[in-house]
Amino acid sequence: MNRSELGKRIKEARLAKKMTQSDVAGDFITRNMLSQIESGAANPSLKTLEYLTSVLDIPIQVLLPDSKEAEKEEEENSLYEQLLEMKQLFSEEKYSLTLEAAEKLFDTDLYDEAYALTARSYVNMAQQKERENDLSAAAELADKAYEYADKGLYSSRDVKTAAALLLNKIAEKLEK
Repeated sequence: MNRSELGKRIKEARLAKKMTQSDVAGDFITRNMLSQIESGAANPSLKTLEYLTSVLDIPIQVLLPDSKEAEKEEEENSLYEQLLEMKQLFSEEKYSLTLEAAEKLFDTDLYDEAYALTARSYVNMAQQKERENDLSAAAELADKAYEYADKGLYSSRDVKTAAALLLNKIAEKLEK
C-alpha cells in the first residue's frame, strides 16, 4: 500500500471517531507529524502505527491492504512493466520478441496496446521479408498485420493501408 492510501485510511478512522489531529497525536507524536502521515507525505513507523491503532481503537488490518488489493496492485505493476518491455523491444526493432511480449498481454487490460504493437511489428517484419525477396513469408506477415491493424482501440488505418499496399506489391512481383 502506498503512503497516501495509508494516510487516507488513518484520517478516515480518525474522522469516524470524531477526533481532532491533536486528540490522536497526544504526547506520542506531533500533530504536524500526524498531518504529514494523513496527507501521505510521511510514512509512519510500525511503533507509530501500533500507537495510532490503539488510540483510534481499530485493528491494524484496517490500515493494511488486504491481500486481494495488494495482489491487484502487484499485477497492474507487472502488466505496466511488460508493456514498457514490449515498447522497448519494438523501438529496438526486435519484432519477433515484441510479438512474444504482446501475446502475454492479449488477455489483460492492455490488449489494445498489444494489438497495436503486434500489427506494427507484423507490417515491419513483412516489409523486411519483402526486401529480402522472401515473398511468401512477407505475404503471410502482411496478412497478419492487416488482421491486427483492425483490432482494439488503437486500430490503425495507416498500418492496414501499409499491409494492403505491401500485399499488392507482393502480388505484382509474383505475377512477373
